[in-house]
Amino acid sequence: MLTLHVFDMDGTLLSGTTASLQIARHLGSTQKVVELEAWFAAGEIDTRGFAAAIHDLWRDLTPSVVADVFAGSPWLTGIREVCADIHERGERSVVITMSPDFFARHLLELGFDDVVASRFPPLPFQEPLDPANILTPRDKVRVVKDMCQRYGLSPAQCVAYGDSMSDAPLFRQLTKTVAVNADHHLADLAALSYCGDDLAEVYALGRALLARDAS
Repeated sequence: MLTLHVFDMDGTLLSGTTASLQIARHLGSTQKVVELEAWFAAGEIDTRGFAAAIHDLWRDLTPSVVADVFAGSPWLTGIREVCADIHERGERSVVITMSPDFFARHLLELGFDDVVASRFPPLPFQEPLDPANILTPRDKVRVVKDMCQRYGLSPAQCVAYGDSMSDAPLFRQLTKTVAVNADHHLADLAALSYCGDDLAEVYALGRALLARDAS
């Protein structure tokens, strides 16, 4: 049976941080991004407002800088191994993140089948940002629904892994969910919860949910 494994990136695959914070630390704009993330968490700006702010802030950002930041970021261990196991079973893995595609698409190099992220203009920014290309938490539900239709899957054949309330809309739609280093707000919605730094252990919980339904 084909299964779709749906991973969040910030705070889930990335341990205790976000793509925007990692880039900000390299560019010396940490204070501003921390402020933006606090506004977002408080509901004072949405993902499109956040994206517009970093688009203005990082005019000189280049692909080589992004690649270096990605390589030096604190990823959970075991990502390549988990992606390989999913592939060997004939299943699919996708990362859905509201963070910029110019960072998230490097996850394809680690073995994920698909990455769906907010689309920004090419780096360095010379074109305006299209707000319609910026994802919202509800878009995670839409993307998974579209992928299920594409591959002939039901929601019962999906496992979601996430860490924050931006994953809540998807967690409310699926029964096989694993909260990763999450606070109680998301953990209370999840079928299982995990604290640690090894994606193989997170994935083992997802497989346990699949096995439970198969038995």
